[in-house]
Amino acid sequence: MDKTEMRLDPLTQAWTIFSAARPIPPAFGSVQDEPARQSPFVAGSESLAGHSLLATPQSDWHVRVVPNRAPLLRVEGDSARRADGFYDHMDGVGAHEVIIEDSGDKPFEDLPLSQIEQIISAWKTRMLDLMKDSRMRSFAIVKDVGIPAGSRVRHSVSQLLAMATISPLLARKLETARAFYETRKRSIFEDILCEEVRSGTRLVYENNGFSVFCPYASRAPFELTVYPKRQCPDFHGLSAQETTQLADVLKTALRKLNRALDHPPYNLMLFTAPTRSTRGDHWTTLERDFRWHIEILPRQFFRNGVEMATGCWVNSVWPEVAAAHLRSIEVSE
Repeated sequence: MDKTEMRLDPLTQAWTIFSAARPIPPAFGSVQDEPARQSPFVAGSESLAGHSLLATPQSDWHVRVVPNRAPLLRVEGDSARRADGFYDHMDGVGAHEVIIEDSGDKPFEDLPLSQIEQIISAWKTRMLDLMKDSRMRSFAIVKDVGIPAGSRVRHSVSQLLAMATISPLLARKLETARAFYETRKRSIFEDILCEEVRSGTRLVYENNGFSVFCPYASRAPFELTVYPKRQCPDFHGLSAQETTQLADVLKTALRKLNRALDHPPYNLMLFTAPTRSTRGDHWTTLERDFRWHIEILPRQFFRNGVEMATGCWVNSVWPEVAAAHLRSIEVSE
């Protein structure tokens, strides 16, 4: 495409500028070319990664969860907001855990489907356990692959972050979803999914439980979004059948992405609804208006000054072009 265009993300209300006027090669190469570093997460090095919070199976483990040795948030502290003159502050209350996804050195997308199911189940199990602490309000799963995406090791790991507050990005999505529902009496997630299925031009892959598509206002080339087809605000509401379907979707989508971009660095982010407190906050329509979902953002370029100054992402590949290429890629087990 030789035109320029601005597209609005209906969920975050952020604009993306699409332009192919100045295509530039990626600043970051394949994660497979990164230097190998000693990993504290391989089998036999359990003592280097802290005590196990979960191991599947219990002996000869494949998936293991441990506390982060340099946690961003800690369970100790007071989650109450306090005044500091004009400002507000609070202790950094929360939890930060590492999900070790393989005892060896295989990347996530090369693991057997049964092991990916174990990883997804570990996300859910640890989330449910942390919810027993009434201070925890919101939860996020993040997976950083490659040095440009923030990864410190090449080992296949993901992280679970629990917070005693609701993150600004999640709060923005919640507000947008609620406002849309109040106006139209429909879920914005259902409308987005229906439009992507109807159009089909940005759809990449789907099974009975999930759809993968390149979002209309993609922030980066080949960005992917995963929506469950069943309305559910909470990731921990995932059924056994949906766990299997999600494993299939993630494995397929990431293998297609690797084939298309030669194993790019990426961030995988899982968004789920906050806990519903007894103190009467205003998230009263979550069961109908919000839907948990996953975003996969390839990281091939530095963010530039235009993007930081305007808050708009700049993308040189239209999502329809990216999706068509990804659909054409055949992947096998």
